[in-house]
Amino acid sequence: MSRTKSTQEFPKAFLLEVAWEVCNQVGGIYTVIRSKAPEMAAHVNGEFCMIGPYIGKNIQAELEPLDDAEDVYGQAAANLRKKGYDVHYAEWLITGKPRVVLLNPNVIEAKALSVIKYLLWKNHGVSSPDQNDLINQVIGFGYLTKLFFDELVKLVPKDQAILAHFHEWMAGLPILDMKREKMPIKTIFTTHATQLGRHLAINSPFFYAHLPFFNHTLEAKKFGVVTEEAIEFNCAQSCDVFTTVSDVTARECKHLLKRQPEVILPNGLNIERFEALHEFQNLHAQYKKEIHEFVMGHFFQSYTFDLDKTMYLFTSGRYEFRNKGFDLTLEALWHLNEKLKAEKKDLTVVMFFVTKREFYSIKPEVLQSRAIMEEIRQTCEAIEKEVGKGLFYASTTRQDNRLPNLNDFVEDYWKLRYRRTIQSWKTNKWPLVVTHKLVNEEGDDILQFLSKRNFLNRPDDKVKIVYHPDFITSTNPLFGMDYSQFVRGCHLGVFPSYYEPWGYTPLECMASGVPSVTSDLSGFGDYLTRNFPDYEKNGMFVIERGKRTFDWSSRQLAGSLYRFLTQSRRERIMQRNNVENYSSAFDWKNLIKNYRQAYELAIQTHS
Repeated sequence: MSRTKSTQEFPKAFLLEVAWEVCNQVGGIYTVIRSKAPEMAAHVNGEFCMIGPYIGKNIQAELEPLDDAEDVYGQAAANLRKKGYDVHYAEWLITGKPRVVLLNPNVIEAKALSVIKYLLWKNHGVSSPDQNDLINQVIGFGYLTKLFFDELVKLVPKDQAILAHFHEWMAGLPILDMKREKMPIKTIFTTHATQLGRHLAINSPFFYAHLPFFNHTLEAKKFGVVTEEAIEFNCAQSCDVFTTVSDVTARECKHLLKRQPEVILPNGLNIERFEALHEFQNLHAQYKKEIHEFVMGHFFQSYTFDLDKTMYLFTSGRYEFRNKGFDLTLEALWHLNEKLKAEKKDLTVVMFFVTKREFYSIKPEVLQSRAIMEEIRQTCEAIEKEVGKGLFYASTTRQDNRLPNLNDFVEDYWKLRYRRTIQSWKTNKWPLVVTHKLVNEEGDDILQFLSKRNFLNRPDDKVKIVYHPDFITSTNPLFGMDYSQFVRGCHLGVFPSYYEPWGYTPLECMASGVPSVTSDLSGFGDYLTRNFPDYEKNGMFVIERGKRTFDWSSRQLAGSLYRFLTQSRRERIMQRNNVENYSSAFDWKNLIKNYRQAYELAIQTHS
């Protein structure tokens, strides 16, 4: 394998990284695995391969098959294939081009799976339900991964070390049998978020204060995650080196998994993917114009405001109303709206909530407004063309230099069409706060809050709400732009999470030159406060939530938003410069050293 020489090379070993998200885009760990691949390839001191499940749709488009005879990974894959299993060995066509072994858990017959599950219970005390497709796939994948390592051990010279790095409970099962059989493999296990942590944070008002007192076995039964928690707990206890992504999650692990992680592995990004040199200011202006168009279509049929004095804020992520801080954000926005109204500020704020919810369709009123606005545009362009032709002709034939009456150049047809289109577009109704018809509008926490506070896009509201319960993509009929472009067009990202093991969204904002808000309860926010004391000067705002009341934190967030919004344009431009420059600290080039530390520690352990 060709690689760049590095002063931070990993220990000499065959290194395998195992994750459910290898070639399988199902969550944030996919971003970790994919964005880290170039640095893994650059720093590995031996042979590197990734292992994942062969379950993704259209996965072949991302793969370039490799010759099984090329190396020990291909030979081990071939030997497993000879035993009747569906095994693929290929190059993953992403930056770094890592080699991957993909194992199909769906080919294991029900009878064989029952035996595997029985042995999992007999040998490790992990019981599993019969009718859970995901758990069945995870157990099947773990079994096949262990078989692959059995073949690999036969092929690797006895004096060569093997390092196996497993991410999360969905990939970690082979660790249990590896330790039971005393295989010559050093194991690293990373939990990115504990199974119980997410459930407890949603349901326990004093989650962090009560952490030392939870009984993990009883809580797992309460939330219906007995198998998942048991696998995670056993992996954490059995691995040679236990790691997690932040000090915040390390506290969870200490109490819920009964082991303190030996190494913290902060998540980074491949910053080169976001780099736009000095263009990011121009890109902000370009994509802001596209957001302007959406805002005109959504609001201007009811009333207008000055787009040059309008600021775009957004939050995004999985719909977890409390964990993601949507509740705190709404409370802070309400306080902000009241303050801006009381001070009669000549300023409008449009706040976008971008998340995924079940919906029937985009609301007809939203689509109709967009369509009529497009008709207005076409009418204006036709009038513009007519006026241009008429003015040019008049300019060449008139004897005086006076500007003619431009209305004379517009046909009555276009005048009538213009008036009728404008008239059909205008409405006395307030702009909708949600763009789609949700499956469960009555039970939606965001809509309930807005209704209860009468925070419904009234004309006198300085803060407007757009709740968009779907992904933003270039094929989206409302925005027509990619999510990354939408982010660049906004002024501020708002992510004051209550439970967030790491938090990629503020980091992605940073890499795009967009200031953002995080919290001291997110891994990313905690990392900022520990390592970058000047973070606010550089466009990052950390809301205190760990030892503060909800009301205190909401008012602190409202104050931070107010200070940001009332800055001068020059100050905001400087902040975008600062935050983009700051992002290099989170490049994998700088954070990969933590992985080297974990691997060196694993090599030194005595099984």
